[in-house]
Amino acid sequence: MAEADEDVTRKLARFIVTTKIEDVPSAVRKEATRTLLNWMAVAVGGSHHLTVDNAIAAITPFSGPAQASVLGRSERFDIISTTLINGISSHVFDFDDTHLKTIIHASGPIISPCLALAEFMPVTGREFLMAITAGMETAFRVGNCVYPDHYDIGWHITGTAGSISAAAATGKLLKLDEQQMVWALGLGASQAVGLRESFGSMNKSFNPGRAGQNGLTASLLAAKNFTSSDHMIEAKRGWANTISTKQDFREITEGLGHRWETALNTYKPFACGIVIHPAIDACIQLRNENKLTAEQIQKITLKVHPLVLELTGKKTPKVGLEGKFSVYHAAAVAIVEGKASEKQFSDQSVMTPVITSLRDRVIAMADAAIKEEQADVVISLKDGRVLHKFVKHAVGSVEKPMSDGALDLKLTDLADGILSQAQVPKLIDACWNVERLSQAATLARLAIPS
Repeated sequence: MAEADEDVTRKLARFIVTTKIEDVPSAVRKEATRTLLNWMAVAVGGSHHLTVDNAIAAITPFSGPAQASVLGRSERFDIISTTLINGISSHVFDFDDTHLKTIIHASGPIISPCLALAEFMPVTGREFLMAITAGMETAFRVGNCVYPDHYDIGWHITGTAGSISAAAATGKLLKLDEQQMVWALGLGASQAVGLRESFGSMNKSFNPGRAGQNGLTASLLAAKNFTSSDHMIEAKRGWANTISTKQDFREITEGLGHRWETALNTYKPFACGIVIHPAIDACIQLRNENKLTAEQIQKITLKVHPLVLELTGKKTPKVGLEGKFSVYHAAAVAIVEGKASEKQFSDQSVMTPVITSLRDRVIAMADAAIKEEQADVVISLKDGRVLHKFVKHAVGSVEKPMSDGALDLKLTDLADGILSQAQVPKLIDACWNVERLSQAATLARLAIPS
């Protein structure tokens, strides 16, 4: 355990409170903007999933005044309930942003409460982008402090880091002073949420939604001088020491304002667990290069990092949410359909005979020599040919990022049938030009079906 700086929480709070949008390098602001666009795509796209329907049915009888919008739908709820729903919606497809060093999906816990607040109080686009950036930097730094031990124990780090980062982002919008921000971070840390056992169920998307609620509640309380410990992150019985066997507090405080973890955020071309992406990329490449069909294949052999089987070892998924955590289904559907978007992880897809038959011919082996971002794929054909592909970095990684145009297409595809064709380009333009918006709430208005 690295020796804790006794003022980790306060140093982080000071950074959040004092940093202005002008202090953020243009490349980092661009990445935060790309995160916003990707979040809009997945929040709108996931808005009519059964998971969201069930959540809305549960909270509707008890929700407060109609203060903020559920994206992609007509319902409006109080800001705390809206945060939950939009957070669930944006994560239910497992298609959201990913900080690959920690596997944190930061946008759901952060942008969901920020947009709800922006509909409730005046927030400019520049203020909105600064809050998102502060929240992301907080999420990734506290995540770096405890990863991977915290994650290995069984915590869903998107939720646990999310409660703290949501407090940072919403506290920035509420213009908390340094002491109030210290309390907000502490109150957020006190609400760790999310266990990895939830993966493959509706519960997984609940975690970022609840984390957003937790952080928003924390900053609202702190704004009224509701106190917390001044050392909640670093104390002996605080957040990091309680939820992890590894702590490196230098990851939180060193280089604040100079080294930006936000610049390392990435976006998924495939709607499933990030650890499967290299295998999918390899299978799609082999399919396209050789014009493969499922009937030609005798077996598919995957060599992957051990974490892949730990997280995505479901051999016979019965519903789409389970398919997102099945490397076997992912490899099979990549060959059969040549893509791995949301439709390839539907309830129907995981029960399609040609896919399930090929899935039974997928062999996945853990190999410690394979890194998390890699996959080694061998396809043996019935005619005796053997095809091989090694993926060092999958498309969508830091090394091979999705283009701006690809993100535009992602939003266009996911919004199809939810928003009108006239709305989509306006929403895309508003995201790219968020700093020019006089009211950040414009983003929500453009994401509601007309």
